[in-house]
Amino acid sequence: MTKAQLKKRIDVAAGRCPADVVIKNAKVVDVFGGVISKGDIAIADGCVAGVGAYDGVIVHDAQGRFAAPGFIDSHIHIESAYVTPEEIGRLLVPCGTTTIVADPHEIVNIKGLAALEYMLKAAEHTVLDIKYMLPSCVPATSFEHAGATMTAQDIQQALQDKRLLGLAEFMDFPGVVHATDSALDRLLAAHHAGVPIDGHSPGLSSAALSAYVAAGISTDHECTTVKEMHSRISRGMYILMRQGSACHNLARLLEGVTPENSSRCLLCSDDRQPKTILEQGHLDDHLRICVRHGIDPVTAIRMATLNAANCYGLSDRGAIAPGLRADIVLLDNLDDFRVAQVFAAGNLVANEGVYLPEVTRHDSSAMQSSMHVKDFTQDKLKLELKHNRVHVIDILPGEVATGKGVTQVQLSEDGDFIYNSRVDIVKIAVVERHQNTGNVAVALLRGYGIKAGAVALCVAHDSHNIITAGTNDADMAFAVQSLIAQGGGVVLVKDGQVLESMPLPIGGIMSDQSGQWVDAKLNALHEIAHKALGIHGDVEPLMTLCFMALPVIPQLKLTDMGLFDVTAFDFITVQAP
Repeated sequence: MTKAQLKKRIDVAAGRCPADVVIKNAKVVDVFGGVISKGDIAIADGCVAGVGAYDGVIVHDAQGRFAAPGFIDSHIHIESAYVTPEEIGRLLVPCGTTTIVADPHEIVNIKGLAALEYMLKAAEHTVLDIKYMLPSCVPATSFEHAGATMTAQDIQQALQDKRLLGLAEFMDFPGVVHATDSALDRLLAAHHAGVPIDGHSPGLSSAALSAYVAAGISTDHECTTVKEMHSRISRGMYILMRQGSACHNLARLLEGVTPENSSRCLLCSDDRQPKTILEQGHLDDHLRICVRHGIDPVTAIRMATLNAANCYGLSDRGAIAPGLRADIVLLDNLDDFRVAQVFAAGNLVANEGVYLPEVTRHDSSAMQSSMHVKDFTQDKLKLELKHNRVHVIDILPGEVATGKGVTQVQLSEDGDFIYNSRVDIVKIAVVERHQNTGNVAVALLRGYGIKAGAVALCVAHDSHNIITAGTNDADMAFAVQSLIAQGGGVVLVKDGQVLESMPLPIGGIMSDQSGQWVDAKLNALHEIAHKALGIHGDVEPLMTLCFMALPVIPQLKLTDMGLFDVTAFDFITVQAP
């Protein structure tokens, strides 16, 4: 800021000169004092100069609407919406979101630091202020093959880039608790850079949780119970209460919010698909849930704004007050939080659900060509079991966590699994697609509900290898081969035919099309998955499957290297004792 700009801001605040922009006749939500007051909001050079009675060059009449600070999503993976940063801005800003704290570890696990630079450049093409955290775990664990590896030295060097806000969710929680050299070196890189460290500690408690927090990790978005929430707040953590497309933890955690601890509670979506955004909204939807569950509206808004700003050191935003960024949302009421208009840095950027800026895109050609699969054949999907007692990955409805089941299945003479339509167990496989290793791991999945054909996709958190599940090897193999030929994305097959597909050319996980295009494709995929393939109606067929490869959330998961017991943090055999 120049001396002239500072003088102008002071003069506008004092009423000595007109503001650049004035939002008149607003009910201003004061998240500092917890009150609502009537007044005009004066804006100079993109910042709030004052709240009171003002005149300006450009005047917007709020018509008595509530003016709240722009919403801040405290943790989101853009890639999980299958769209680019430019497109996520077009989708989220009309919902009142003006800032997101994004972790690009999905695309960075595929393309490394080149992908991070792409995401940073693409973010320049949207008025949504995208604050990126540097991925901490590439790959997430040493028990899988990703497309890239980031060492502690890489992290230390990357954190010199002031465009990065901090170190993203530290998923290797066993490494932290056991103080491994690898974890310590990565943590120290963040400490030396003086940046916040996001957490990921599902199931940790007691001394192990204290060890994790003692490492300097300040947040967690993996709480699913009030007990877990309170145990972390008591240790000084911020709780990012998640409401995504797959994980719906917000309502349950709101039972644990009190006047005493609400300042440690934030709102986040983690993973939110276009379908959910277009039909339900974003943080405006979170706010509706908060109020329905008895949270005071101003407290709820504070959790979506000021608390997130405080957590991440964003001292220039999170409230409507002199000197802060003029990120402002005009709401019809504080019940359904319908967003009428959105201002980013003082500019009107969304009106009645329409994103106003022209959408331009950064070149994504360097992020394509991401399928490197060696010697895949149908024979690699065979199991060779000695007896019929097996471990199965149990799907838990509405959760990314899974159970560790043991059951008996029917086997062929050579020990391969035989699908039985009366039993909800099918094969699941992960095919390595980054390094031409030729790795294919096969296990058994229960609770998916598929009764015909196969699903294959290369959106498989966090290394994003190919994952497939189906009732027979032939369709599973055809699905994998079709996906490779397509260059990534999603395919549904039955009887050797592709029923529907969604190409995702950017890293194999993101589309270069609009959110509406992605939504239409997802709707078609979901309908066919449920009707033609028979997947359970209460199972999200794609996001559920893509989390079956995530070896940092309990209990059983499958990587390209084998069946992984997250609790024991080691591989186990499909064959049960």
